[in-house]
Amino acid sequence: MHWIALFAPTEERLAWSWRALQFTPRVAWVDEALVLEVSGSERLWGGRQALLQQLFAHDLPLSPVPWARGATALVAIARLRLRRRGQDMPSQCPDGLPLDVLTAAQLAAPMLARMGCTCWADVRALPRGGMARRFGAGLLEALDQAYGERPERYPWLQLPEVFDQNLELQASATTAPELMWTAQRLLAQLQVWLRARGQGVLALELQWTLDLKRLDGTLLPPHQQLTLRTAEPVQDMAHLRRLMNEHLARVSLAAPANHLRLRSLETRPWTGVSQSFLPEDNQPGERLHQLIERLCVRLGDDQVLVPQAQSDHRPERMQAWVSARGQGAGPAPRQPTSPTLNVKVSADALYPSWLLPKPLPLEVRRSVPHYGGPLRRLTRLHRVETGWWEGPATLRDYFLAQSPQQGLVWIYRERPLSLARELEQVQEFCWYLQGVYA
Repeated sequence: MHWIALFAPTEERLAWSWRALQFTPRVAWVDEALVLEVSGSERLWGGRQALLQQLFAHDLPLSPVPWARGATALVAIARLRLRRRGQDMPSQCPDGLPLDVLTAAQLAAPMLARMGCTCWADVRALPRGGMARRFGAGLLEALDQAYGERPERYPWLQLPEVFDQNLELQASATTAPELMWTAQRLLAQLQVWLRARGQGVLALELQWTLDLKRLDGTLLPPHQQLTLRTAEPVQDMAHLRRLMNEHLARVSLAAPANHLRLRSLETRPWTGVSQSFLPEDNQPGERLHQLIERLCVRLGDDQVLVPQAQSDHRPERMQAWVSARGQGAGPAPRQPTSPTLNVKVSADALYPSWLLPKPLPLEVRRSVPHYGGPLRRLTRLHRVETGWWEGPATLRDYFLAQSPQQGLVWIYRERPLSLARELEQVQEFCWYLQGVYA
């Protein structure tokens, strides 16, 4: 058996217990110390020394803590207490350990000292029957456990399924950005929990408790909250910290707040960060989806748009502009396929650089469309017949044309005549300008 005992600050006790559960399931709080039994898992981490290096590595925002180890949990705790006092370790351990570092012996230590017993070995040399009658069986049982002659039984800690932590603010917060200092402590605990569970967070809720029930005669809600969402699972808190800052900068508190709560709404198994030998795959700086999320918070979801491809042969419906968050972050949904008949020329070769927001009707003189002068068609027609499932079908013949003043343009005519005009007696096609070439 090999035990590690460490002393964690009060505000980091929970985070250190979650940290320890990454390395062994046998973790418990005994008195003021967190103890870990690692003999069954140290091989998985490359040996005892490698496990210690990873346990106390500075890869998480946790304070350095004093620690000690021993063959039993009580020996490790006793050595930890001596280290915290700044006392030297006895040459013979555990026989030379003083009595006051054993919890079960602290009440009896003054009387035992008057009897000439100052260390664990002195007490074990006394008759057990007399010791049990005078000091109780608890002292002897603790010594037997410390020497490994009896099993040690502790209530093992378990990692919660959902992160849900609450902290009291050191001073009432009157503005939302003042909440950020305490929120950073909660984010640090969240990161430890995510690593212990091997998860990445997708959605969080930050909630603060209001200190007033009424303000100016108006009944106030007990809480206010905001929700943070990310497009991809996150373990690194840098992006969440920036995202939370952006949200809090746009929130006004209804009243001073005194408590802060952070809980996870949605998580996903963490696959790690993809590493590549190619320099273009390891660009420094913020990732694109993280930038988009921050801009959406700062400018609004309806101000940050991305194009989304649509399965439609009508040029004005081949793409839609949607919010960069939510639907726009994922792949484009499949649309019903629209049949296209009689395609004579490759469409990709004809599409212009710019489409007009709305097709512009053209003047027609002697069956020739005009736009800055008469238009000369340069290609044969590209015919589109589609949209019949929505009502009247779209029937168009597209051409690449040359304008004397405007250069290359993209035009089309509607057909047949009965669909181009309401009155069938009109003998001219209806021509439209839909795109221009840069």
